Amino acid sequence: MATRLVQINMKARDDSALGGFWAAALGWGISSEAPGVTNLEPEGFAYPDPAAVCIDVVVSTEPKAGKNRVHVDLATTSAAHRTELETRLRDLGATPADVGQGDVGWTVMADPEGNEFCVLDPRPLYQDTGPIAAVVVDCVDPRAMARFWGAATDWTVHEVTDHDAVLRSAKGVGPYLRFVRSPEAKTGWNRVHLDVRPYPGDDPETETARLVTLGATVVDLGAAVVPWTVLADPEGNEFCLLTPG
Repeated sequence: MATRLVQINMKARDDSALGGFWAAALGWGISSEAPGVTNLEPEGFAYPDPAAVCIDVVVSTEPKAGKNRVHVDLATTSAAHRTELETRLRDLGATPADVGQGDVGWTVMADPEGNEFCVLDPRPLYQDTGPIAAVVVDCVDPRAMARFWGAATDWTVHEVTDHDAVLRSAKGVGPYLRFVRSPEAKTGWNRVHLDVRPYPGDDPETETARLVTLGATVVDLGAAVVPWTVLADPEGNEFCLLTPG
């Protein structure tokens, strides 16, 4: 058994407005499965498909506090494309962001609700990923995160160092998943988190038990009743185990 990384969940004060920003930024289609939820995926996309990690923007009254532990890196194919993309993002409402990155070869920006993301310099590794080069997660121990997420999903571990770990779908398509060492401790709920989905026919309770055996913990939602299971990985990052499909 295994799960698949199918989307990221991003909280927002205004899901429609923030969803509109990201749809325009990525060139993706936009829809809504329910009030307060804006769904983004490539045009003509047959969900779920490892060729893309989709985005669900979900309304929340909780304010953003501090740097997000999960963000996306956007791919560029040339210097001209990078310049064009950064200009277009600013026109859409993005702003420069300082997260202590110093002098680096990429540009750190924030969307209209302050969620950080990076526009990368052109890199051969990301030439075939689509607009999202990587989903990046801050962590204390990249090696431990690679062990957990490599076993939790059907994604392949490509590289592991003390500084970061890199995974990608076993089919070799779509964005990468990177765990990057960060000295900052996790505080509160992650405003952006990962959503994984079991394969059709898999039993959600059995899959939950498997993830717990690997080191996850089940998050107590109190009286809330939802059709998915909220868990936390070994470093406390929340993620949702969706229904099989």
